[in-house]
Amino acid sequence: MTLKELEHHYINTLALLYGKDEAKQLFFLSAERVSGLSRSQLILQYHKETGEFESGIILNMLSQLKDGKPLQHITEEAWFYGLRFKVNAAVLIPRPETEELVQWIIGTVTDNKQPLSDLLDIGTGSGCIAIAVKKNCPDVMVTALDISAEAIGVAAENAAYHHTQVNFIQSDILGYEGLEKYDVIVSNPPYITLKERDEMHRNVLEHEPALALFVTDENPLLFYKSIADVAARSLNPGGYLFFEINEYLGNETVEMLKSKGFVHIDLRKDMQGKDRMIRCSL
Repeated sequence: MTLKELEHHYINTLALLYGKDEAKQLFFLSAERVSGLSRSQLILQYHKETGEFESGIILNMLSQLKDGKPLQHITEEAWFYGLRFKVNAAVLIPRPETEELVQWIIGTVTDNKQPLSDLLDIGTGSGCIAIAVKKNCPDVMVTALDISAEAIGVAAENAAYHHTQVNFIQSDILGYEGLEKYDVIVSNPPYITLKERDEMHRNVLEHEPALALFVTDENPLLFYKSIADVAARSLNPGGYLFFEINEYLGNETVEMLKSKGFVHIDLRKDMQGKDRMIRCSL
């Protein structure tokens, strides 16, 4: 098969599941991964026959994509803040909007008048937030917490790959009683309500950890309340709490933080204009 024929096969197979544009994007990402060539190089070779081995791998990836498996889980890697991360079914695939939160944290650490030396990342998953901050702010002591032993294992591999020193804690934040003090606490906790579940793509529902995604409709701020309580006793004076949030619950999250004594609450929109992140202090 030629690359052009493979591309058409991807689009015809995946269009109903992903749409034509995303199906085409998935073809190029798959072909780039297998061939080691850039998109522009692949286009120049559109009408050349691909080797039987390469075609077989690309078609195998297509078969898995057709079953709803995310490409990042097929390749076991995702890119976040310019860094490569190992991912699998035990951790969430890092999202672009979380990069905006990391940029805000790095800017705050860099520009703050007093040093912000210790950071806790709650619900670290793949470790993408903790490691990206550590790579860009090497003087910050970073601790990352997650309830999942499997997620901690993945995050530890990523930290080692990037030669970053991160202290890992396996614990359920809902019962966490640690007494350590921090200058920055950040979390991207579960925040998708069950009623929002029906709007989500099957590749997320079937292949990413529900533990890291969903909360009940009755108590959607469960983790935010618990983390705010941890921050209230764990933040050093002048420290900051950062959250990634449910776009529909910005005002409710702000009011909850006010009720717990937090001040200077800054609700920020992401690049798509959605309420997506909060920074506050005590």
